Amino acid sequence: MTVSASEVKQLRDLTSAGMMDCKRALVEADGDLERAQQLLREKGVAAAGKRADRDTSEGRVSGRVVSEVGTIVAVGCETEPVSTNDEFRTFVEELAISVERDGVGAVEAADEERVKLAARLGENIQIVGAEIYQAEEGESVAIYVHPPAHKIGVMVKFKGGGEDLARQVAMHISFANPTYLTRNEVPEDEVNAERAVLENLPEVNSKPVDIQSKIIEGMLAKRFFAGSVLADQPWIHDDSLTVAKALGEASVVVYVRYALG
Repeated sequence: MTVSASEVKQLRDLTSAGMMDCKRALVEADGDLERAQQLLREKGVAAAGKRADRDTSEGRVSGRVVSEVGTIVAVGCETEPVSTNDEFRTFVEELAISVERDGVGAVEAADEERVKLAARLGENIQIVGAEIYQAEEGESVAIYVHPPAHKIGVMVKFKGGGEDLARQVAMHISFANPTYLTRNEVPEDEVNAERAVLENLPEVNSKPVDIQSKIIEGMLAKRFFAGSVLADQPWIHDDSLTVAKALGEASVVVYVRYALG
């Protein structure tokens, strides 16, 4: 039997189940909408769709580097027991392999299996993100996933310095969570807004006018840039150094950070 796209959409709107699940249910039910809904309920797929608005503060990040190609994925679930469930972990690891092989489009292809897994485990399961990096000449790719929960993971593409330093940077980013790589990336209006706040602080206004600007710039460096800019952050492996000083001539080309919860 052939079912129309509008019929599939109608069933999806009613059940929140995946498109292919809806299509199969309609075919099996000979186009009977009520019977198709019942089939989806019996399989648990409709219930999985209904869970889609639940918070996924647990989950797992998985990454791998093979032949200079790095892949990282993050999948969320509702509870810690499910995040350590063998079936859930297998899904996350196989998703990473699929992304490595087929690119980030593999996430969409995995949606049907995600819905079925949610039905079997009785929780909302969502693919939070996936990324793939290819190292070019003089570059390396490193991944750090923080144990034991595996809820925070970072992948960096790094130029110069070698793989060990690249992994140290990934570890730093996992803890320090920078917003920008360098000061040049920070929008000017954001800096100006922060400067305006500092200008009105009593500890600034109480100082002589001729030194207030220097105090404000010092505060911007220590309180703002050192918190949000990777190059200015204290290096977690030796906080007497900034990241920029620790890296020397090496540099981060790009990075992605996933944090569940």
